[in-house]
Amino acid sequence: MGRQRKFKSAKQLEEAWKAYKADCDNQMVLTHDFSSKNSEFVSKELKRSITYTIEGFCVFAGISRAAFYEYYGDNPKYVDIVTRMKEECEVDARKKFELQMIPSQLAGLWMSKHGYTTKTDTNVSGSVPVVISGEEDLED
Repeated sequence: MGRQRKFKSAKQLEEAWKAYKADCDNQMVLTHDFSSKNSEFVSKELKRSITYTIEGFCVFAGISRAAFYEYYGDNPKYVDIVTRMKEECEVDARKKFELQMIPSQLAGLWMSKHGYTTKTDTNVSGSVPVVISGEEDLED
């Protein structure tokens, strides 16, 4: 007999996802900077956001990633919320790249989780017909 599911309904999973996103969007970070005006280092707590991930949600919710996919990933009862969670992770990462909240050098690493690639296909095949016009102007 397997373990009991942490979330008994799709609504419970959705509520936990909303709480996780709120937590991600409201991280308090202590930052330090040098104030040339006062010639001293100053510290300030600022609100920052971190990127949504399924892995982060699992840690937040206290379940393993394997259990998440086993219990909820393919279960028709949860498929809608799980799909939305994955899509929201992708959209959140894309927004943070476009707003330059995440360095562009990390784009390949982050976006590869969502099926994107930085590799370009340089192999071109096919035939292109060549038509020469103005043949009468050519000299022998």
